Amino acid sequence: MFKRHAKFVFTFLAGVCFSAIALPAAAEGPVFKVDPSWPKQLPNNWILGQIGGMTVDAQDHIWVFQRPRSLNEADRGATLTPPRSKCCVPAPSVVEFDAAGNVVQAWGGPGGFNPDWPESEHGIMVDAKNQVWLTGNSNKDGSLLKFTRDGKFLAKFGKQGPITNSQDTTQLGSTASIALDTQANELFLADGYGNHRVIVLDADSLAYKRMWGAYGKPPQDIKPAPANYNSKAEQFTNPVHCVKIANDGLVYVCDRTNDRVQVFQKNGTFVKEFAIRPETRGTGSSYDLAFWPDRNQTYLIIADGADGEAVIVRRSDGKEVGAFGHYGKQAGQFHNIHQIVTDSKGNVYTGEVDTGMRVQKFTPSAPPAK
Repeated sequence: MFKRHAKFVFTFLAGVCFSAIALPAAAEGPVFKVDPSWPKQLPNNWILGQIGGMTVDAQDHIWVFQRPRSLNEADRGATLTPPRSKCCVPAPSVVEFDAAGNVVQAWGGPGGFNPDWPESEHGIMVDAKNQVWLTGNSNKDGSLLKFTRDGKFLAKFGKQGPITNSQDTTQLGSTASIALDTQANELFLADGYGNHRVIVLDADSLAYKRMWGAYGKPPQDIKPAPANYNSKAEQFTNPVHCVKIANDGLVYVCDRTNDRVQVFQKNGTFVKEFAIRPETRGTGSSYDLAFWPDRNQTYLIIADGADGEAVIVRRSDGKEVGAFGHYGKQAGQFHNIHQIVTDSKGNVYTGEVDTGMRVQKFTPSAPPAK
């Protein structure tokens, strides 16, 4: 089986034609290599759990929203009574790294930090005012929390408790991702693991503004048949896993297990959709996406969790033009790639769930054209 984007040459020796050899073709988009030195050793004997969420701020600092409760006893042996091993101690849930991989600060987590702290850490976004927004994806995570950069609680929308339905405008339903439209001062939420919608709130008052489902239709809580991997499904299937806003104002939404990305205007009007490896089953191909930071944001870099790859597609038409990584646990491989972000220089940062529990950095062969 030849890999995607390959060209074939035939080798002849003594008049005998041997099998075709697959040579990788030059990728149209950026090419990346892993930086195995990033991040640096964590302080305080800390260890990371599953990476629920990631974001990059205006300083090109990488923020990680990780799950301390996903670590087993062997991982957190130093915290047991009596300790069973020298290592380790779960890091706080929110960890800020600089571009060099140093921990700048860390805060938050279960166990009394905040009574509304998510049961399962997921969405994180740092806005231009240095406010940190957080959500969770358990079946009791119905709130959006706002903090200062150093972890002081400011406000919340919704409440913790059993999730209700996609028509509820007073609380969330296991929200996976958060984006901010700075021009309109509106928050866009991929909501999410329980609900089947994008919901929009005012970023100051947290008042409800609007919502929509797949194709811009009113969201419905219609449960699809088991293993319904359908890139033409009339509704979002759980989880609605990412929402990102491009520089041109288009809103991109990851409908993960339907193997697609849908694109909308900010008012919810459907524009187009891309099927992302629609043959993919399992947990789906469109976990998360990041924009290549050139002037036109020419490419989308998509976290394909089921296949264990980062997929590069053209933003104009959704055509796959490259990929990097491979399913596995070595440097540069993924198990299970869950989050993907880019900084202003085109570096890509990824986070893994399941037993991957790590962040990685990939550097481009050339910086993006500005």
